[in-house]
Amino acid sequence: MSAAVGTEQVAPAGSAAIELRGATRHYGPKRERVRALDNVSVVCGRGSWTAVMGPSGSGKSTLLHCAAGLEQLSSGQVHLAGKDITGASDRELTELRRRDIGFVFQNFNLVASLTAEQNVALPLKLAGVRVPTAQVREVLASVGLADRGKHRPRELSGGQQQRVAIARAMVMRPKVLFADEPTGALDSNSARQVLRLLRDMVDGAGQTIVMVTHDPAAAASADSVLFLSDGRIVDHAVAPTAREVADRLASLEG
Repeated sequence: MSAAVGTEQVAPAGSAAIELRGATRHYGPKRERVRALDNVSVVCGRGSWTAVMGPSGSGKSTLLHCAAGLEQLSSGQVHLAGKDITGASDRELTELRRRDIGFVFQNFNLVASLTAEQNVALPLKLAGVRVPTAQVREVLASVGLADRGKHRPRELSGGQQQRVAIARAMVMRPKVLFADEPTGALDSNSARQVLRLLRDMVDGAGQTIVMVTHDPAAAASADSVLFLSDGRIVDHAVAPTAREVADRLASLEG
């Protein structure tokens, strides 16, 4: 994983899962314009786990959303899963998200009336793909929930619900998983379980993960950490400890 402020960094050919070049995102009319991303260039290699941190309003969520094609850049380029998606149509982006991207959010977003198996199968059904029960059960087993497939969300703990959400994101075997505060609603024990699962996905399955978090312990589980302030990458740490992450974040917030 490489990162820089205003300077393009290029990974070896074919090794980049995500690449932003001069990414800039404005909000609001010209006279009141807010620059949420300011000429950000960053490369995330395949099979890497990158955490994104920064003070409130630093551009973390905007970076995630633009990298995932959920928001369009005002200027610059985004390459995702080997494709330039900068000017992609809504239809092309929808197809890309169904096929190549998985999302995990803080609030799980499970359908209360559906079982764990049905929640995991939902993206396949929405994509018009035949749902192989064996595949659904396999992915639930991979997150340690082989015996919870018939349970509804209200019958599961918070950590179990988040693991169902991760299984749902992974059932389409996406090339990149985007996680927005995936441990933010969990107790410390459940958070550790989810982080171990994400670590196993990177090390065992070669998954690429980009995760926004406010938790230094969660960030320290990643391979590298990007620190944002005022829409710019101002620091970058490789395999930091939770204490090092906390200290760097405190210096930005101070």
